[in-house]
Order: sequence, then C-alpha cells, then structure tokens
Amino acid sequence: MADDGIHELAIIGGGPAGYTAALYAARGALSPVVIEGYAAGGQLMITSDVDNFPGFQDGIMGPELMQQMRAQAERFGAVMRTEDVTEVRFSDDPMSKPHELQIGSDVVRTRTVVVATGATARQIGLDSEVRLQGRGVSYCAVCDGAFFREQEVVIVGGGDSAMEEATFLTKFASKVTIVHRREELRASKVMQERARANEKIAWELGYVVEEVLGEDAVSGLLLRETDGTTTKELPCTGLFVAIGHDPTTALFQDLLDMDSNGYLVQQPGSTATRVPGVFAAGDVADHVYRQAVTAAGNGCMAALDAERWLAEQA
Repeated sequence: MADDGIHELAIIGGGPAGYTAALYAARGALSPVVIEGYAAGGQLMITSDVDNFPGFQDGIMGPELMQQMRAQAERFGAVMRTEDVTEVRFSDDPMSKPHELQIGSDVVRTRTVVVATGATARQIGLDSEVRLQGRGVSYCAVCDGAFFREQEVVIVGGGDSAMEEATFLTKFASKVTIVHRREELRASKVMQERARANEKIAWELGYVVEEVLGEDAVSGLLLRETDGTTTKELPCTGLFVAIGHDPTTALFQDLLDMDSNGYLVQQPGSTATRVPGVFAAGDVADHVYRQAVTAAGNGCMAALDAERWLAEQA
C-alpha cells in the first residue's frame, strides 16, 4: 500500500482464482490485499479428494489445497482479510479517484480490483445432502467421476448439463440413473437422444430426492413422486447434483456487465470488465469449464492484466 493509503490492487474472493491472482500480484510487487470473505476457499472447501490439480500425483484434499495456495500468496506479501465486502463504489478514473470497497465501517481504496467471488452449485436443500458432501455427494462429475468406478450413481437434473454429466459418468460407473422432478426434460433434443441411447443410463422421471441415505457415506436415496406421497428407495453410492450454478455477483448488480445468467462479462482477449481497472477472474466469469485449474489460470491472467493496466497509466 502506498503512503497515501491507496492500494495498487485489491482482490475480492479467496478461491483458486483469488489466491492465484494474489500470488502473481505479490510477486509483481503490487502488495495486494485480498478480501477473501468469510466463505474463503470457495467450492473446494466442500471437496474431499482433488486428483486433477497439477502437481499433486497422490491427490490433495480440497481445503488443504486452498490453505497451501493462500499461504503461498502470503509468503510473497499478500495481505489476507477474512471479511466480506458489503458495498463497492467503482470509479471511472481510479488513478485520480480510487475504487472504494466497503468492509463494515472500513473502506479499502484501490486503483485496481480483481473480482474473484466465484459461483456456487445449486443444492437440493437437504440436511442429509450437506452432511454427506464429499462422502458421495458431489456437484462436479468431471472432478469426481473417476472415484466411482464400477459403482451405481445418480444424477439429479433435467437440463443439458445433467445429460452431459450423466453421459460422462458412464465412462466409470456401472450404472447412472437420472432423477428429474418432471416427466419432461429441459435438455435439448440432441442431448436427450444421446443419453437415452446409452445402455448404462436409467431413468426415474417424476421423482424428487426426499433424503440422502447413509451414515458415513452415501448408500442410497429416498425418492418421492412429485405429484404424490409414494416413496421408494434407490440404492447408489454416489449422488451428483446438476441443477445449475449461481455466480456470486449480487454485489456488482448494475455496476458491471453480466450475461443473462448473472456471470460477469470479460472483454475479448482479456479479463478486464468495462470499468477501468476492474478485472474478473474464475468461476464468476466462467459458466463453461468451472474447474479449479482454469480458475487459477484466469486469476493469473487477471493479475497480469492489472499489472499491465497500472503500467500503462504511469
């Protein structure tokens, strides 16, 4: 931070994108402050084994990976604040009038901002679902599918993402059952046809998940007919919830451009937003890949973009 109390860079969010941005910015002598939030670490904090992040041949626990990324950024001078930003006031000319981030009664003034607030997977909303997260309940087939080789698993959802993840899971699982609350699916015709043509995929349409069964790991589901009270049990060892994601962008409503689903819009070939000195990184701007490694790469890009932007203003 400069003598005038103005930061060169502030990062909002503490997941893979935010911590990687902090690492690169700290090594670039920008002395970043990271307002990581009370939910620091993002979705990896509810992920058990992470086998697809480069550099860990034996895998690593999600929370441990986040702690290591955080500590690495701190090693080079990044300052962490485990608090939430409650309001942002962006400037059209941050070199003369800095951006302001409200944190309780405190205000962080900064010339550049990296928004890395991430996105959250929509949940069914069951206590048993939360209790068994990382123990059979997952929100990412690409991340966790390989843990369920020759096992029976369930996908909840009826859109394109659910069909795609179900098809992907058939590479590993012996059986994949799609559970959807309606008899009709929202998925496109081509995605439905692809799933229906797969002999490993079974269907339970017109049902909702009433309970996730199991004490220490998922052992099955209690299903209930959507239009009635009839229930039945469905044995499985894995539950993949594919009912969508919500980007954490409410704080930036009417301040930054968003797409129809609320994801921040980056300028072509850059992580920059339409506001000078404000950049977006990670899942908050990515509704396609949603992987820890792509979020980290995007965080690196945002830090480099911020550094270059500052150099151009000098």
